[in-house]
Amino acid sequence: MSTDTPTAADDDVPTRAELAARIEELEESLAEATEDDGERKMSIIATKGTLDMAYPPLILASTAAAFGYEVTVFHTFWGLDILHEERSKDLKLSSVGNPNMPVPNVLGALPGMDRMTTRMMAKKIDDNDTATIEELIETSLDMGVEFQACQMTIDLMDYDEDDFYDGVTTGVGAATAIQDMADSDIQLLV
Repeated sequence: MSTDTPTAADDDVPTRAELAARIEELEESLAEATEDDGERKMSIIATKGTLDMAYPPLILASTAAAFGYEVTVFHTFWGLDILHEERSKDLKLSSVGNPNMPVPNVLGALPGMDRMTTRMMAKKIDDNDTATIEELIETSLDMGVEFQACQMTIDLMDYDEDDFYDGVTTGVGAATAIQDMADSDIQLLV
């Protein structure tokens, strides 16, 4: 068989020009797909309402907002107390079950120990000029952080929507939180 004679297989082989055009098309598609639109998003779920667990979501949210992230913090169950204007001023710190506390669990179980460990932490916070929960919430809101209060938990705890800091989004359900997480670059459960 002569190599000069075209065969049916030759009809399926693209020319160099066709290959170059296809490569250019694929490179453009790849560039569009991987292009950074500059919008970064972080979603945090806050489930704990103790004094020591109130700080992590607030610090992470405000810091991420300072770095240009769009931040949403969904508060559910005891984490809702962080957004409750009155309850957030009286968050407790438990020494029981916390291995890093300087109080053995046996002593931590004694009446009044939670009050003592809470006072110890509050003094440390004050002595170090650490921002209060209220200050972190206000700063975060000013930076555009969206704080969301779980509607099911509001109903369960019998809270009134007026009990929360101004600027808190109430009436948010789990489906909204899940969609927010799906759309985020960073998802955290605190």
